[in-house]
Amino acid sequence: MLELMKKGLMAGIGVVVLTTEKVQETVRKLVEEGKITTEEGENLARELVKTGQRQWEEVSSTMAEKTKKWSESLEIVKRKEFEDLKERVLTLEQRLTESEKGKTAS
Repeated sequence: MLELMKKGLMAGIGVVVLTTEKVQETVRKLVEEGKITTEEGENLARELVKTGQRQWEEVSSTMAEKTKKWSESLEIVKRKEFEDLKERVLTLEQRLTESEKGKTAS
C-alpha cells in the first residue's frame, strides 16, 4: 500500500514539473504573439509556478496527514517497534533457557 502511495506522489511531482514546462511554453507563445511583454511573461510564469508549487505542498501535506492517520488507525507496528520486541523476546528466551539449565543442574 505504501508503494502505491509513493507512486502516486511521484506521479504528482511529475505533473508539477510537466505543468511548469507547460506554463513556460504557454507564456512564451503569448510573448511571441505580442499579447504580453517579456517582463509580464516572466512575472506571470513565476507567479503561476509559485502558485502551483504552493498548492502541491498543501496537497502533499494533507495527504501525509491523512496517510498517517489512516496507518495509525490500522494499528500497524512500525519496523523499529517490531525489531525492539523481537530483541526482547530473544533476550527472554535466552534467560528462560539459562534459568531452566540452572534448575536441572541443581
